[in-house]
Amino acid sequence: MPTDLKHALEYSEKWLGIIKQERVPEDVGKWIIEESKYNFAEHFNKGWLEYRKSVTEAGQWAATEWTGRGAIFEDVLGRKYIDFLGGYGMMDHGWSHPDVVEAVAAQLKRTPMPSQELIDPLRGVLARLIADIAPGNIKYSFFVASGTEAIEGAIKLAKMYTKKPAFIVGVKAFHGKTMGSLSMVGKADYRQPLGVLYGGPVYHVPFGDADAVERQLDICDKVGIGVAGVLFEPIQGEAGGIVPPDDFWPRIREATKKYGALLIADEVQTGLGRTGKLWGVDHWGVEPDIIAVAKSLGGGVMPIGTFCSTEEIWQCMMYPNPFIHTTTTGGGALACSAAIAAIHVTLREKLWEVAAEKGEYILSKIKALAEKYPQVYKSVTGKGLLIGMHFQTPEIGYKVAAGLFKRGVLVAGTLISAQTVRIEPPLIISNEQIDSALDRLEDTLKTVNRSL
Repeated sequence: MPTDLKHALEYSEKWLGIIKQERVPEDVGKWIIEESKYNFAEHFNKGWLEYRKSVTEAGQWAATEWTGRGAIFEDVLGRKYIDFLGGYGMMDHGWSHPDVVEAVAAQLKRTPMPSQELIDPLRGVLARLIADIAPGNIKYSFFVASGTEAIEGAIKLAKMYTKKPAFIVGVKAFHGKTMGSLSMVGKADYRQPLGVLYGGPVYHVPFGDADAVERQLDICDKVGIGVAGVLFEPIQGEAGGIVPPDDFWPRIREATKKYGALLIADEVQTGLGRTGKLWGVDHWGVEPDIIAVAKSLGGGVMPIGTFCSTEEIWQCMMYPNPFIHTTTTGGGALACSAAIAAIHVTLREKLWEVAAEKGEYILSKIKALAEKYPQVYKSVTGKGLLIGMHFQTPEIGYKVAAGLFKRGVLVAGTLISAQTVRIEPPLIISNEQIDSALDRLEDTLKTVNRSL
């Protein structure tokens, strides 16, 4: 389309006026919905509109998010929803947690971004806090803006330290969609369209199968292929809250030590309380060499991720070239202020204990529903508030996800990915909100079951 600076100036001015409004009149709300649908279709991703419940299941006016507090959010027309998705693990602290917002607002008034030349204090504060709370001997951190960047950094660090090329990862694993992270992903849907990805060998083994990991490490050793790292999620997230056998993590920890590979824990989704422990690996008392963290680290207010490791491993990040890994925007002051506040709230409220208690309650209720509706469910899995509902078919899963959305409850599940639907509410969700969402789930299941 031709350049139109006049329209860009006028259009941005109009939207800046809208952004500053806490609420908008109904006619403006409907205009925003139609304008947003047009912009997504013509300038972002038309397919996105065709597969989202917020568009296909919302009736005449697509659900266009506007504001939220706690575990409840509203669309631009004021329709309210219980958030049983939590931004795929980003909203552990809920929508607009006041303590996190307050910290970011205070930093914003002072300076939003660092010079990249002077020492910016909050980056150091956050790194020290993570050293205080991380598992094992983790001491150093580098800050980025997303989970996939955190995994990219972890891969790079493992290669630099070990000077080895290969990785062992899990089938059905999800680690991100940039090229290096995508090479570690265990799903053809994301990998196949791109062809060749990471240049080094990547071996996929069944998640939770310690024998397979040990066997692959032994084979690589015998044929002379050095393994830089063994990378797993403590509990698989996108795969649907898949919990490995209790011997899995302890055994692969011992195996990596035996063969000189680093153990990398992808705590992007499981870290900071989601699974009922502060860290996913805490369920098995394992100390990884490298961890990657993101999602809820920013308190649901700012994007931030980090990869972290021990003093010994971090030497290759410092010498001979301390600028071997840098970023202009990662670890900015606003993001670090959000993360500092998010960690403070997590520790103060012991949110991992909250997640364990609420997760046990929700799991027991949904497992009872699964027994009641065997034509609908295959299984229910998970720990804490990372729960997977596994359905007999993708079509049934989508009917459940869509039925919940129509009843004002948001869960995962789209037209292209619904056989497994995740439940990941904010950890601060109230018991009343949980019960209300579960009542609506049962009502949905009754309707779906009658249609089978």
